[in-house]
Amino acid sequence: MYIQSDIQKRVQDFFDSGQANMGNALGISFVSFKKDEIKATMPVDERTIQPFGILHGGASVALAETLASIGAWLNIREEGKTAVGIEINANHIRSVKKGDSVTGTAVPVQRGRRIQVWETKIHTPSQKLVCISRCTLTVVDSS
Repeated sequence: MYIQSDIQKRVQDFFDSGQANMGNALGISFVSFKKDEIKATMPVDERTIQPFGILHGGASVALAETLASIGAWLNIREEGKTAVGIEINANHIRSVKKGDSVTGTAVPVQRGRRIQVWETKIHTPSQKLVCISRCTLTVVDSS
């Protein structure tokens, strides 16, 4: 397992690589990285709304899977491995209007060598639950 400073180095190296990804396109901004909690914010703007001006459920799912994937990746013990989602579900509890933001917090339910399960809760700034999601990931070779 990695200690906290190793986690920060892995995360920094990853983001320093400059690789474009969906998280960048949606404006996801990471708040904290821990082995047992990943947190990020996402704007509710033209990139993340559906045609009726509210947060798109697919954007919430993208946020949830992004958090779960990074959380699982930080918990992989073997070099040359990464985590990819194999199943995700989401319950959309309340809408959020354009101009607001949401914060997602992902925590592990199960961190196995081959399979991990992460739960993500997405809240408004006033802590109202927007979405709850569970993502199952598998550990695969990163090449």
